[in-house]
Amino acid sequence: MISPAFTQLYDIVEANLVSNLPKVEADAEVLGRAMEYSLTAGGKRIRPVLILACCRMSGGRIEDALKFSAAAEFIQTYSLIHDDLPAMDNDDFRRGLPTNHKKFGEDVAILAGDGLLSAAWEVIAEDMASCAADPQMLANKAKAAYDLAAGTGVRGMVAGQIADIGSEHCLCSPEKLDFIHRNKTAAFIKACVLAGAHIGGADGALIGKLSEYGDCVGLAFQIIDDIQDVIGDPDKRGKKTGGDAENEKSTYPALYGLEQSQKKADELLEKARGILRELPKEEVLSDLVEYLQKMVR
Repeated sequence: MISPAFTQLYDIVEANLVSNLPKVEADAEVLGRAMEYSLTAGGKRIRPVLILACCRMSGGRIEDALKFSAAAEFIQTYSLIHDDLPAMDNDDFRRGLPTNHKKFGEDVAILAGDGLLSAAWEVIAEDMASCAADPQMLANKAKAAYDLAAGTGVRGMVAGQIADIGSEHCLCSPEKLDFIHRNKTAAFIKACVLAGAHIGGADGALIGKLSEYGDCVGLAFQIIDDIQDVIGDPDKRGKKTGGDAENEKSTYPALYGLEQSQKKADELLEKARGILRELPKEEVLSDLVEYLQKMVR
């Protein structure tokens, strides 16, 4: 648990996940089971919670962002299923459970990830269609959809992943490492922040500040994940530590050392605090910063 305020939105997200999954025909029943297996395997739901929190901060109703929050978690889950595959990180466990390909086989796991990604856009399209009588909300949700697509596609998460793969077994440049981290992880987190803000009707000034917050928290999140792979408790992480070094991944600790990585994370989180002092109060955004701070050391 991050905080009571975070948990309140977390519970809302949890209650709306499985119900938003498209129904799978009987002949494809194993696909539905595989999708639901990873979707319900736990997780902090940080991305969908950020959508709800930023919608609320921007003056919107949480109800208007529920479909987008579910879709964001579908995208996150698809990415984790594919990350764990032998061709990627080759992990046997995720959140203390066998990874999807260990449970269902590689072929089903690949298709389960594909199914979740497609389901995300099906849910978003359905939600946008329901706003046809409200042109302003439809426009807001179109902006939110664009940010999610850009943040998770070939100019975001997928670009970061391919750069990450290309930087294995070598020590990449600081510029390349920054590109990997800003795209692989930070772009999606920032997209969720902006998606919520758009749905809530945020003006340009608020969008700008939240974009800065998303950049800081998103990059800090990945650096801290790198740090936790070095110093974290495997039981709490739900998977082994040392995987980055074993796979010769390009990470902040590998390039800068543990102490400098911790210092960089500290700086990013302090910058995020400064941005939040200029924004309408939203406890969840502050709680996330403090939660991440506790994981730096």
